[in-house]
Amino acid sequence: MKGITRTFLTGLAAILPLLVTIVLLLWLSNTLENLLGTILQWVLPEMLYFPGLGLITGIGLIFALGLLLRAYVVQGIFNWVEGWMQRIPVVKTIHGTVRDVTRLFSSDIRQRFGEAVLVTLPGLEGKLVGFVTREDFSGLPDNLGGEGVIAVYLPMSYQIGGYTLMLPKERVEPLNLSLEDAMRYTLTAGVSARKHDN
Repeated sequence: MKGITRTFLTGLAAILPLLVTIVLLLWLSNTLENLLGTILQWVLPEMLYFPGLGLITGIGLIFALGLLLRAYVVQGIFNWVEGWMQRIPVVKTIHGTVRDVTRLFSSDIRQRFGEAVLVTLPGLEGKLVGFVTREDFSGLPDNLGGEGVIAVYLPMSYQIGGYTLMLPKERVEPLNLSLEDAMRYTLTAGVSARKHDN
């Protein structure tokens, strides 16, 4: 019986990520089509509307938003809205989690972190995966940083938190992984990892 259960769970683990991805993509495309398609049917003459126009319009609007967010003024408005959402008790939890996950897979990760590193803490034989977030402490209190000190963020698995440590540079060694692979490795507790090609 254990063998049957193990075989079933192995198959489930293999197919579940694919199914979840397909379901999410179908849900997003259906939502865009239903929402925007209905609006377009009201606005456009009947002969100009065709099935799928809502999805195409949604993709275009998302792309346009991406372009607009490059403008400084629009970024300020967007950051103000995000700050406002972070004050609402239940909304801030959902919004923060979704935002962090999407930033993980966007180029934003390169703006937030300098490089992936391995950190050795005093009294520990093990090492932790971390990300350099600051090397220049000018403008900050003297006891926060200093000569030969860097700030390293140590995320916890499954995005439940993390710590920012001020460490001497000799406690940190470069990790030969891309930021995306190192973050994926850390957030999945080492389950998701790819061999680095030299």
